[in-house]
Amino acid sequence: MARANAAYYAGCDPFADFITSPEISQMFGELLGAWVAVAWGQLGSPDPFMLVEAGPGRGTLMADALRLVRRVAPACHRAVRLHLIETSPRLRGVQAHALEGGTLLPPCWHDSLATVPDGPMILLANEFLDALPIRQFTRRAGGWEERFVHHGAFVGAPASFPATHPARGRAVPEGAVLETCQPALDFTQALAARLRRWSGAALLIDYGYDAPAWGDSLQALRDGRPADLLRDPGTADLTAHVDFRSIAQAAHGVDVWGSVPQGRFLSALGLAARCARLERAAPDQAAATRDAAARLAAPERMGQLFRVLGLAAGLAGDLPGFAGRRMDDDGTTPNGGTR
Repeated sequence: MARANAAYYAGCDPFADFITSPEISQMFGELLGAWVAVAWGQLGSPDPFMLVEAGPGRGTLMADALRLVRRVAPACHRAVRLHLIETSPRLRGVQAHALEGGTLLPPCWHDSLATVPDGPMILLANEFLDALPIRQFTRRAGGWEERFVHHGAFVGAPASFPATHPARGRAVPEGAVLETCQPALDFTQALAARLRRWSGAALLIDYGYDAPAWGDSLQALRDGRPADLLRDPGTADLTAHVDFRSIAQAAHGVDVWGSVPQGRFLSALGLAARCARLERAAPDQAAATRDAAARLAAPERMGQLFRVLGLAAGLAGDLPGFAGRRMDDDGTTPNGGTR
């Protein structure tokens, strides 16, 4: 999965195969820009601070966010040092073009979080974790098997259940599939260590689930349609649902909020008010604006499937958009969830 996706993002246009929230409407990036400005103030308005995006796609989210920050929080905009985590040379060129112009900022690119300069940081990651490579385990009568690809076909080999998975110890029916994503956990642990050292905040936004779940979520998209996972590796986008429970557990030593559904999060940030303002500014596009807002937030569309997790250290108050959904030290949320 790792090699196939590296080839895919290096040589293909992923946005011919799928559309992400920033590409649906400028409202998404603008609301996240407002979130950045508020979180920056809650961190004590550090100057400078690192504004980082992991997996920035076409650069659309960051371009929309920076235009909003420049307009409503110029001091925050002046303090930004922009860094993008992107391994694809082709996408780096697309991002550079999107971020050109006097209202935006020149970015520095990185292959990983490890080379982002020291200092306070705010990080955004939208549909980043779902493309990281997973492992799959299947429950058999005699124990667990891990799924591998061998000579163009899926095969199974005896394996041990991952010791740190939240579902360990639960009764599991034969044939059930468990997925784990160690690179996502490694990224979260590195992010938490960075926040503990320098203070900062992060938003992780993706499609997935917030409780231990069983099932095969690995999928391939080619030309906007489901595709054979093993056909022509590197020509289709491979993704899997994100296990936000495991991600939250990996964020050692920092405050954790959520995860919450994307629709609830965007509504709390003022999606309806921003939608109404855009409708007044461009009445001829009002219907399209309303449809875009519904696509982002409606439960039957992206509003429930996509979830948002917040991390922070050194922050005054709650992260905006989470409405009391901060996890307690014992790993529970006010509604009885567990960390």
